[in-house]
Amino acid sequence: MTRTLYEETYENYKAYVNPGLARVMKLSGSPVAVRAQGTTVWDHAGKAYLDFAGGYGVFTLGHAHPRVVAAVKAQLDVMPLSCKTMPDALVGKLARELAQITPGDLAISFFCNSGAEAVEGALKLARAATKRVKIAATENAFHGKTLGALSVSGREAYKAPYRPLLENVAHVPFGDAGALEGALDGAAAFIVEPVQGEGGVNVPPRGYLARARELCDRAGALLIADEVQTGLGRCGTLFACDAEGVVPDVLTLAKGLSGGVAPIGAYVARPSVWNAAYGKAPLLHTSTFGGNPLACAAALAGLDVLRDENLVSNARERGEQLLAGARGIADAYPEVIREVRGRGLLVGVELRNEGYGGTIIPEMLKAGVTAAWTLNAQRVIRMEPPLIVTRAEVDRALDALRAGVRIAHAKLGLLPDPVAG
Repeated sequence: MTRTLYEETYENYKAYVNPGLARVMKLSGSPVAVRAQGTTVWDHAGKAYLDFAGGYGVFTLGHAHPRVVAAVKAQLDVMPLSCKTMPDALVGKLARELAQITPGDLAISFFCNSGAEAVEGALKLARAATKRVKIAATENAFHGKTLGALSVSGREAYKAPYRPLLENVAHVPFGDAGALEGALDGAAAFIVEPVQGEGGVNVPPRGYLARARELCDRAGALLIADEVQTGLGRCGTLFACDAEGVVPDVLTLAKGLSGGVAPIGAYVARPSVWNAAYGKAPLLHTSTFGGNPLACAAALAGLDVLRDENLVSNARERGEQLLAGARGIADAYPEVIREVRGRGLLVGVELRNEGYGGTIIPEMLKAGVTAAWTLNAQRVIRMEPPLIVTRAEVDRALDALRAGVRIAHAKLGLLPDPVAG
């Protein structure tokens, strides 16, 4: 008997990839993705889905943007990977481009392969530059799952199996500048997401980031802005820290940096910080595949598309539409939805009980729209579409969310609210 692609894929996951994840995906009815273009993903049965999970922020330009794909194909024929013993022209061009668009005097870029690697590099840079050890971070943060990044992240469930992690990490409540002040004594750096993504799409009070900048300057600590998820237009400004005019000492990027075509991460630092750490030891921190030609070609083309198609302003406008529409659904079903919050096209729908999400997300999938939980707060449904999303597509996603909430309310009734209790 011939196995279907669906059966083969789940059997492979169960035997060779991640048995527990295979069970969860099978129970949730998750299909197998086989093709994607723009805002649409097609499954093994040919069904099309509007992608409002967006690779958790990766697909800023949608899937397989033709200009980015063409740039990578062209580079593939020239030199896929760098020889490493000679300078690479694309690395220099991309670093120059980032220096021109990042805030203030941020100028020197280190390229890697992921957001977690970018965070690791930023933490190492901070320690080397300041000759200090302590790192201040926020509760409920998510900076990655490598050991250093995990140490400054905020969810204990992900950290407990790997302890001991890095020592001298002080966690403070996100958005509380008063609590931060005491934590910065003797610190090398404060690392913070301008908007917490995996923490539940948490937006801090206005002025929080600017105050953090002041407190870091007073304490002699570096400010690391983790813009892996919030940067490059996602929050309706080119970088989320632009909303307060804040210039961090180090800014981390990844996810959408290549426009969703090739893995790439980076951190961009002030020259004074970089030189204090690596001015006399340029090979102290390196990456074999970081800044490879395919990834750099993708990133350069992706930045061009971001500018040429005015996607930052589209993210702002469509984000306002999505936020207003989701809040309207919350007003109609206050028993199901506790709060809707977000900035730009990073919107979180906080449910009153995690159990509602087990109905809402599958119902949205049935309606042909993908969405996802946030990792640190599974009571929050995240809606994070590509920045190319249209008004009609936002309306369609809102229709799917409304239908899912209505069905969850009818099926499950009034579930207990652990927060209220």
